[in-house]
Amino acid sequence: MNDAAQPLDRATAAEYATWFKALADPTRIQIVSLLARRGTPMNVGEIVAAVDVVQSTVSAHLKVLAEVRFLLPEHRGTATYYRINDACVDCFPTAADIVMGRPVPPQPAPTASSPGAHP
Repeated sequence: MNDAAQPLDRATAAEYATWFKALADPTRIQIVSLLARRGTPMNVGEIVAAVDVVQSTVSAHLKVLAEVRFLLPEHRGTATYYRINDACVDCFPTAADIVMGRPVPPQPAPTASSPGAHP
């Protein structure tokens, strides 16, 4: 039987669903976009100022994004800085291709500085 004609296995589908769910909010998309474009870690206050949303809401969104490892927290003294998990971002287009039944694009080789290759 052709695997391409079969649905994803349940465990893979559940994992991908958590990734897509984490991005199913406009503020979370803004945060991911901001951090990806900025290219350097930002603290909560900087993110709040950039997305014009109250601190408690930004913190809740950061927690969701960190739980699926789209973002990686870095503790510096009493502040927490967030940065994009490049390995996770590299995997996301592949997940979308797999869900849609498209050929999987070649993956870049993981680097030693890429913690956690999945969101």
